[in-house]
Amino acid sequence: MQPATILVADDDVVARELLAEALRKEGYHVEAFAGGEEVIARGRQGRVDLVLTDIRMGAVDGLTVLREFKRVSPNTAVVVLTAFGSLEGAIEAIKQGAYDYLAKPFKKEDIKLVVKRALDHCRLLQENARFREELKSKGEWSPLVGSSTAMLEVYKLVARVAESKSTVLLQGESGTGKELIARAIHTNGPRRDKPFIPVNCGALPDTLLESEMFGYEKGAFTGAVGAKVGLFESANGGTLFLDEIGELGQLLQVKLLRVMQDQEVRRVGGTTSTRVDVRIIAATNRDLEQLVKEGKFRDDLFYRLKVVPITLPSLVERREDIPMLVHHFLQKCAAGTDHAVRGVLPETMALLTQYRWPGNVRELENAIERAVSLSHGPLLTPEDLPEVIRQSATAEADARLSQVDQLDDVYLTLEEVEKRHLTRVLKETKGNKVKAAKILGIDRRTLYRMAERFGLDLGEEVEGTEKEPV
Repeated sequence: MQPATILVADDDVVARELLAEALRKEGYHVEAFAGGEEVIARGRQGRVDLVLTDIRMGAVDGLTVLREFKRVSPNTAVVVLTAFGSLEGAIEAIKQGAYDYLAKPFKKEDIKLVVKRALDHCRLLQENARFREELKSKGEWSPLVGSSTAMLEVYKLVARVAESKSTVLLQGESGTGKELIARAIHTNGPRRDKPFIPVNCGALPDTLLESEMFGYEKGAFTGAVGAKVGLFESANGGTLFLDEIGELGQLLQVKLLRVMQDQEVRRVGGTTSTRVDVRIIAATNRDLEQLVKEGKFRDDLFYRLKVVPITLPSLVERREDIPMLVHHFLQKCAAGTDHAVRGVLPETMALLTQYRWPGNVRELENAIERAVSLSHGPLLTPEDLPEVIRQSATAEADARLSQVDQLDDVYLTLEEVEKRHLTRVLKETKGNKVKAAKILGIDRRTLYRMAERFGLDLGEEVEGTEKEPV
C-alpha cells in the first residue's frame, strides 16, 4: 500500500526538519518546504493527502495555503501550525476549512494522533466519492444526503452489501432515513428490476399482519371470500422491507423465522407451501438485544436478521450535514412551484444546527417545508421556523447564562479568559508547574511567559524538573 503523501511548510528550518523527520519515521512520504508559495506549487503537481502548514510565513501565509488547497484539492486535509500568540489565526483557519491545528511547541504523540485522524478523514472522503460513483453506475442513487464521517461509513456499507443476498438489519432512531437506506440497497443491487415492498410491522394487529404478509386461502376465516396473495409472494425475486420489526408478535416471529429458514411460505388456511426468493431488510428503532434479554424477541430470529447490521446516526451525531440537508430540502420544496426561496439567513442556519432534532431528518424536512410555506422572501428567517426550534435556542442560551457567576463574565476578553483559566489550573495543581503545564498543553517556558504577562508569581524556576516537548 502506497504511503500517504504529507507536505510540511514552515519557515523555521529547525521546526520544519524535526517535524518532517518525525513523520518519516512513521512511514509517511514527507516533503518539506520553507514557504507557502513552494508548497502550493507542489500541490498542483500531484496527489497530496495532508498538508501541515505554519500560519505565519513570509509573503504567502498558512491561510493562503489553506484556501488554495481547498480550491484545487478539496479532499486534501490541512492542519495548521500555530504559536501560542497566533491562536486566533488558527481558529480562523478552522472556520475556513482546516481539519485541525497544532499549537507550538507540540509533542510527538500529539502530532501522530492529529496526522492519523486527518489522514483517516481524507481516506473516508475519497472512499465516499468512489462508493457513490460505484452506486450511481449500478442504478439510481436514493436521495441520501450528507458527507459526515458517520454517513460515509453508512454509504460504504451500502455499497458493499448491495450486490449480496445477505439479510440486513437497519438500526437507528425514528426519522434517520432507514427506508431510504433500504431502497438504496435494493436499487443498487441485482434485484433492482424486481419489487421493493415495504411493510410496517407496527401498523397492524398481528392477525391482519399475518394475512397481509403470508396471504390466505378462500374461507380461511370469516370474510375471506377469495384467496389473497401475501406480500412475500408479491415480493418474489425482490426485496421485502420489514419496518419496525421490533413490534412483531411472538407468533409472527416464529412464522417469519420459518420462512427465512425454508424460503417457503404457506398462506393462512392453506395446506401447501410456495417457494419464494425474497431478500429481507429489516429496520427498528428499538434495542432488539434488550428485547431478546426480556424474552420479547426470539434470539434465533434476531441472529437471522442481524447478518449485516447498519446503524444510522442521529442528526445530532451528524450536525455538519445539516446545512447540506437544509439546501436539499429547499430545492425539493421549490420543485414545481413558483415560491422562490433560495436559501436561509445565517442566524436561521445557526438555529437549525443548534437544535437537538428529536425527530431527526424527518423532523428537519417537515420544518423546512413549513418554513418555505410561511416565508414571504427569498431567504428563510428565524421567524419562519417552528416555535419549538426558536424556544430551544432561547432555553439553551438561558441555561448557559445561569452557569455563569456574574453577567459580566459573558463579555470577558480573550486575555481575561486565559488569565482565569491559568489561575484555576495553578490553584487545582497547588502551584505544581509541571502538572499545570501538562494540563494546559504547553511547555514550562511558555507557562512562565504567560504568568509574567498576567502578573502571576510562580516562584523560582528549577532547571531539569521537566522534559521539554518535541
